[in-house]
Amino acid sequence: MDSIVEAIVQTFSSSASRELIIFLVSMMPILELRGGILAASLRAMTICFVGTILPIPFILLFIRQILEWLKNTRFVKLVHRIEAKAEQKSKSIEKYKTFGLFLFVAIPLPGTGAWTGALVAALLNMRFKHAMLSITLGTLTADVIMVVLSYGLLGAILP
Repeated sequence: MDSIVEAIVQTFSSSASRELIIFLVSMMPILELRGGILAASLRAMTICFVGTILPIPFILLFIRQILEWLKNTRFVKLVHRIEAKAEQKSKSIEKYKTFGLFLFVAIPLPGTGAWTGALVAALLNMRFKHAMLSITLGTLTADVIMVVLSYGLLGAILP
């Protein structure tokens, strides 16, 4: 992930502000908050969080309709792969619902971020406010975990 983020930062560093690059990296699927933090400094946590959360309400509200529409296009195979991935991930969330979604998003591993969490929540027909709360708190938790791991704060806190 480091090399992808580094390539994006280098590509856009001459044409965009550092904050905009961090924000855009945080909006990208898979990279999301984790990539934004790697592209940023410690004080960019807020930018990364906002960049990650901004698309989530739209995903929660519209992804089912978009996927249905895409089933009638040449992207039908992509839709089936997305739905299969969400179905696979939903098994770990379904048992604990809101708390399960929080834990799923909070664990900063590839494929467990806000985008995937929102997709799974939408396909499980979770209530918007419960899904949004879980994803928001999960993203904040992942943000803190990534800052601690990325900047070595754990070493400074523990003797």
